[in-house]
Amino acid sequence: MAGFKDVFERIELKFLLDEMQYRALMKRLEPIAKVDSYGQTSILNIYFDTPDFQLIEKSLEKPVYKEKLRLRTYGIPEDDTNAFIEIKKKYKGVVYKRRISMGYEDALDYLLEGKEPEKPSQISHEIDYFMQYYKGIRPAMAISYDRIAMAGINDPDLRITFDTNIRWRRDNLSLKCGNTGKDILLPGQHLMELKIAGAMTMEMAHILDELNIRQTSFSKYGKGYTDYMTELIERNKKKNARIQQFREAV
Repeated sequence: MAGFKDVFERIELKFLLDEMQYRALMKRLEPIAKVDSYGQTSILNIYFDTPDFQLIEKSLEKPVYKEKLRLRTYGIPEDDTNAFIEIKKKYKGVVYKRRISMGYEDALDYLLEGKEPEKPSQISHEIDYFMQYYKGIRPAMAISYDRIAMAGINDPDLRITFDTNIRWRRDNLSLKCGNTGKDILLPGQHLMELKIAGAMTMEMAHILDELNIRQTSFSKYGKGYTDYMTELIERNKKKNARIQQFREAV
């Protein structure tokens, strides 16, 4: 995918929109931004974590510094489809992303089997250190969604994305399964991310204010994890209730 950058430094602001807000905003954005050349894309991710979910547990505490490791493809991959291995860090509200790319199967061999990449780099060494530092790190959850990305017409630093059909799963952690899993958003909801180099423009701030669109804190992996833990708790409650019923019956 030509044009994809390997290093990012930016501020990411998130907003949860209903269908009416989304339609109104898209109309207001027409003079400011346009859909990029990729149109709508399915983005598939595998997030890596320790057996006790150290990374996402720490992230949910909203520390000053946090980091994640994920494997990403754009669309359902074949063995040789270009895949991205990314370290995403956030420090004092600024997001830093560093990534390398290689074929999907090569990426799995690298992450799961420790096979050295064909072209080692500074970023691959950082990924190596990350995986050594977090003991037992392994695939933890698949997060997938459909994205429409927009770029600023006059402001090259402006990027806006809208994500729908955001789903999580803990089984079948292969990106070849596509965008499958349990829904995170409610029907009609859109997760908007405003990606900027510095402060939001007054024009954009006015548009969001007029449409009553408010900034929110939202992590796709974080929400998938909390949904998963809620399921586990409910499952254990039902299991314990059945055990109690059995004991009372005998």
